[in-house]
Amino acid sequence: MQLALSTWQEIEHYLKQSTGIIIPIGSTEQHGPNGLIGTDTICPVRIAGDISGRERILIAPAIAYGMSQHHMAFPGTVTLRPATLIQVVIDVVSSLHRHGFTHFYFVNGHGGNIAPVTAAFSEIYAAIQGNASHPLRCKLANWWRNDAITSLARELYGDAEGYHATVSEVSLSYFAHPEAVKDVAIAPVVAPTGDIYDAADFRRQFPDGRMGSSPQLASIDAGERFCKLAVDALTADYHQFLAS
Repeated sequence: MQLALSTWQEIEHYLKQSTGIIIPIGSTEQHGPNGLIGTDTICPVRIAGDISGRERILIAPAIAYGMSQHHMAFPGTVTLRPATLIQVVIDVVSSLHRHGFTHFYFVNGHGGNIAPVTAAFSEIYAAIQGNASHPLRCKLANWWRNDAITSLARELYGDAEGYHATVSEVSLSYFAHPEAVKDVAIAPVVAPTGDIYDAADFRRQFPDGRMGSSPQLASIDAGERFCKLAVDALTADYHQFLAS
């Protein structure tokens, strides 16, 4: 069930059955020579959609911009300042909480969002501290951080999975959008790794945008496998969260 495709009457009826909602959150940033700029949003949107396809769970419109400052040396990247992203999350949660939602489950596709989004949760809890009549819970679930997905990536790619423009995320984005698969020559086969500081430093060290990965190994079939594992794990975790 999609919030954007529902009427207000349908949402009012939904709230009589459940006060939980899933909010996909990602970014708009470069993902190497063959990775889609929307990868970090495409993946959680597809996962959330498949969760909703199994059960009547409400899915909010995705927050498609994230904290991507370190990718700004690559054209097409759009970033929010950490403070901006914090406020966006606060405003989205506050708006929905006013209507009666109590459990906010963010399916995240971008590592750079973790710090500002969890900071936003702390701000939200501080604002309602002591107000027991209006319960509120928030959780950030990073789709790639579960044992099943880590194990499959290791089995399929070993160290070539990498850290940015990973094979698993590119595969999942290709599964979601097979019409957008890119066939691009990539060298070296495995990208280098290392620490980064600002955007210029990222571009200097990783000129094609990859970190330790070989996304040329990405495939639609593997993306389907990663998506199913994520849907299984996050559906179970969402129900556990609702019961908290």
